[in-house]
Amino acid sequence: MVNVNYEYTQHLMGTTVSLMLFEPNETAVQAVFQTIKMLEDKLTVNRSSSEVMSINLAAGHHPVIVSRSVFSLIEQAQKISLYFNSCFNFAIGPLVKLWKIGFNGYQVPSAKLIREKLLLIDPKNIELDANTYSVFLKKPGMEIDLGAIAKGYIADVVKSILHQHQVYKGIINLGGNVLTLDSSLTDGNGYWHIGLRKPFSTNGKLSGIIKVKDKSVVTSGIYERFFIQNDRLYHHLLNPQTGYPLNNELESVTIISDSSLEGDIYSTVFYGWGVDKSRQYLQKHQNLSAIFLLKNKTAILVNPENFIFQQIDTQYQIKTD
Repeated sequence: MVNVNYEYTQHLMGTTVSLMLFEPNETAVQAVFQTIKMLEDKLTVNRSSSEVMSINLAAGHHPVIVSRSVFSLIEQAQKISLYFNSCFNFAIGPLVKLWKIGFNGYQVPSAKLIREKLLLIDPKNIELDANTYSVFLKKPGMEIDLGAIAKGYIADVVKSILHQHQVYKGIINLGGNVLTLDSSLTDGNGYWHIGLRKPFSTNGKLSGIIKVKDKSVVTSGIYERFFIQNDRLYHHLLNPQTGYPLNNELESVTIISDSSLEGDIYSTVFYGWGVDKSRQYLQKHQNLSAIFLLKNKTAILVNPENFIFQQIDTQYQIKTD
């Protein structure tokens, strides 16, 4: 998909992390992977110890002082959770743990258990102290989960590290969060070519190719983590209002933006909003672009001046806003 001379990969954050560069730079690559490991150790909720887990384990008891970088990310996550009426809610940890979608023991919980967990996911019940970098979850059983924002944040940090090592062209892929640096040397027009997966395809089929320069490409979709029970599909994009997976017209949302953090935020927000409300927002924010793949096999491109979409799967009807 991307023609570069040097590719470096490691398994981190539960996925394959890759750097693709035109020139070798072992010092920069080593700095990148060390930083990713360090940030994963701080942010993960899939291990018994991390800064975020320390916050969760102290829920209802006492505040926890964290590093400046973790506090800054939590502060941003709270602002986004409170500002947008969508499925972006960094306090959703109790629901995620209840459903276990994408992990062993996944299940459809009882309505009673879901109601109980809904009482624990209000981001207003999280106190932040910017003077001490402390975080306090007011109710026992509360848990924050930065999974919806961590990859984007880390991808932007990686870009900064590469720039510090005078690496200005290349591509960062954090298991779906793709961040391109400057323009490509292998395309006559300087575009990077990023594949957009066809939802639920099992053999790597693409809906199309997204061509960008110096942009982030992030996709959220219902096909990423799901299970089927009694002929019904349950996916990992949960509705904080109901406690159940969101059910709307969308199969996936892809965001083309300047930063990967924006991509993480808006792919989740727009999935929660659906096409119409997201389109209204995008009309006022021309620097953001989106590709919506609908269940009825329509692909809606909004603000397409920031990218080129080359259709591969002719099953989709393309509409441009």
